[in-house]
Amino acid sequence: MSKMETVKLNNGVEMPLEGFGVFQISDAAQCEQVVYDAIKTGYRLLDTAAAYMNEEAVGKGVSRAIADGIVNREELFITTKVWVQDQKNEETAYNAVKTSLEKLNMPYVDLVLLHQPMGDYFAAYRGIEKAYKDGLVRAIGVANFYPAVLSNLCENVEMIPAVNQVELHPFFTQEAAIENMKAYGVVPQAWGPLAEGKHGIFTDAELVEIGKKYGKSAAQVVLRWNVQRGVSIIPKSVHVERMEQNIDIWDFALTDEEMAKIASKDLGHSEIVNHDDPAFVKMLCGMKIHE
Repeated sequence: MSKMETVKLNNGVEMPLEGFGVFQISDAAQCEQVVYDAIKTGYRLLDTAAAYMNEEAVGKGVSRAIADGIVNREELFITTKVWVQDQKNEETAYNAVKTSLEKLNMPYVDLVLLHQPMGDYFAAYRGIEKAYKDGLVRAIGVANFYPAVLSNLCENVEMIPAVNQVELHPFFTQEAAIENMKAYGVVPQAWGPLAEGKHGIFTDAELVEIGKKYGKSAAQVVLRWNVQRGVSIIPKSVHVERMEQNIDIWDFALTDEEMAKIASKDLGHSEIVNHDDPAFVKMLCGMKIHE
């Protein structure tokens, strides 16, 4: 298998272009096992969040892998996120980072993101800036910050976010958003890079056809397309054979014509979430992950 590529963040920290996500893996024992399996498979970036309620399990999976000599902590890149409930002010965000570290059983994480552009996210951002200055995190960023919101943040903070994790796949390409991120030196990272299985993405005739040329699946073509346009990806699977497939994308390159054909599937909107929907925003603001 060819070596996975990395990207240098705006503070000089190296981040793998591909990682492993644990969203919706709520069973603690299963989550611990899949994290261990992912590390064994070759993943070095692990993406969790306070709101996923599985940080402790992620920490245990990492500890097991380190104890078994598969990897050392310095080789891993661990991401977690501060939830909306803790984006009230600088102190609540800072304390949320400390709580995440306790649950992960780690002295630091490599990246902390504000999970949503909600609450007092400017004050919360100052909280994670403080966590960075205090050595609790190696880089800070945001998630789900759409172009105008990201621009407003970048124009008014001390430290430009290193990463913005948003929905990015062939049916929602967000080309203008990516250009905006790159203009500020923010690395785009894709959640749901396989569109959460929607749009018949695994059996799409054009994607399958492109894959045949390289001996790859439609899913591998889609993942390769994102990294080839400079997007970090965090696919998720609880099955080892799928983990192995998802990471096996570093030994081929798509042509410009193929890249354009895949991008032409863009619908121009998400069919997974709608951050412009007041009811959705209200729901997230009301979601409590602790007392």
